[in-house]
Amino acid sequence: MLAQLAVGAGASICSITVHSFMMAAVLKVARFHAGISRYSSASLSWTMSSVMCVLMAAHTLEVMIWALIYTIIEVAPAGSNLLYFAFVNYTTLGYGDIMPVESWRLLGPVAAMNGILLFGWSTAVIFEVLRRTLIRMDEIAH
Repeated sequence: MLAQLAVGAGASICSITVHSFMMAAVLKVARFHAGISRYSSASLSWTMSSVMCVLMAAHTLEVMIWALIYTIIEVAPAGSNLLYFAFVNYTTLGYGDIMPVESWRLLGPVAAMNGILLFGWSTAVIFEVLRRTLIRMDEIAH
């Protein structure tokens, strides 16, 4: 059990680090769009779409970290699609069609916990970018 928690903690730290760097990219994207010169739905859509693309890339990279860990420690039966398995765990979808080997079963919930926390962080950032963009657009309109 200790090995599972240690591996899970390591993968989580890697994912959190990636997410931190990607948050810096989100800030750059948001600041780039802060130069909006007029109020329009297209401007808002462009800003939010750009932010969402960066966040989707972040989460995909984080899932790939989990898939790499799963591959290295052989967490699932041979022939299993470990990227798919990582997505199912990280997103808490939990289909259950791929089962980890007995000695690594705790890793799935750790991945799910990591995913929930990082999705929450992303949601907070999405809301804040939207809020600040709308404030900026209101300033321009008045």
